[in-house]
Amino acid sequence: MRKFLWPTMVCLMLAFSCTGKKTSSDVDVPVDTAADSSGIVIVDTLEQLITETPMPRAADAYFDDFIFNFAANKRLQFERIVFPLRVRDADGKTTQIEKSQWQMEHLFMRQGYYTLLFTDDAQMSHMKDTAITEAVVEKIALKKKKVKSYYFHRVRGAWMMHEIRETSMEENANASFLEFYKRFTTDSVFQVESINETVQFVGPDPDNEFSMMEGVITPDTWEAFAPQLPGKILYNIVYGKPKAENDNKIFLLRGVANGLELELRFKRVGGRWLLTKMTT
Repeated sequence: MRKFLWPTMVCLMLAFSCTGKKTSSDVDVPVDTAADSSGIVIVDTLEQLITETPMPRAADAYFDDFIFNFAANKRLQFERIVFPLRVRDADGKTTQIEKSQWQMEHLFMRQGYYTLLFTDDAQMSHMKDTAITEAVVEKIALKKKKVKSYYFHRVRGAWMMHEIRETSMEENANASFLEFYKRFTTDSVFQVESINETVQFVGPDPDNEFSMMEGVITPDTWEAFAPQLPGKILYNIVYGKPKAENDNKIFLLRGVANGLELELRFKRVGGRWLLTKMTT
């Protein structure tokens, strides 16, 4: 299996921050509150390590490798933006940002996690596709129903950011799911109503840290397994051209410096999104 370059640095810090495996009911997903001091120190240290280590040329092969360097390394970020940078607001008005006006954009690094939305496993495989030459990082403000998109192209082998666009959430390729997700994270009754009759569960075995366990979650037992989910700001990465929304959605949440990974799979049935599988 291919390993990203950036997790090598993350692993160094995990040696100092790990406190043991959680049980299935202890899934701890970051929420939209200020991170604790230890989390801030870990992310700051990660950014310092990335900044002090020149980005290998091979990091441009995969967007994931590049974007972590871009979000943490100020000098690299200035080198990888096409100035003057074109910015289009929600009303369609276009302005330009000169290099002297640009301020460091940390994207999801300060948040400590990022999310990915896919229509299927084939689309999810694009994360490891070296043929991908365009990508978009979306900052989704759920309450405001606004999306700020950062557009990247790989030019002569190097990823470059060339435009920022601001749009309404209704215009997004994941509009229906995002509207559902916003309520799913804030309305506990609606959340239970959005659980399939049986939800397949896969997670670490509390009795054996080297193995996984499988089971079934039902609506009446959901409270014991329900993870905390971010409900204000999501950062999504679109690899290649976005696909039109269909009746399946894979929601993947990954921690920046804590090894966290949570996968939720939803299916739209009769116009309603239902959770069908959770993997931790």
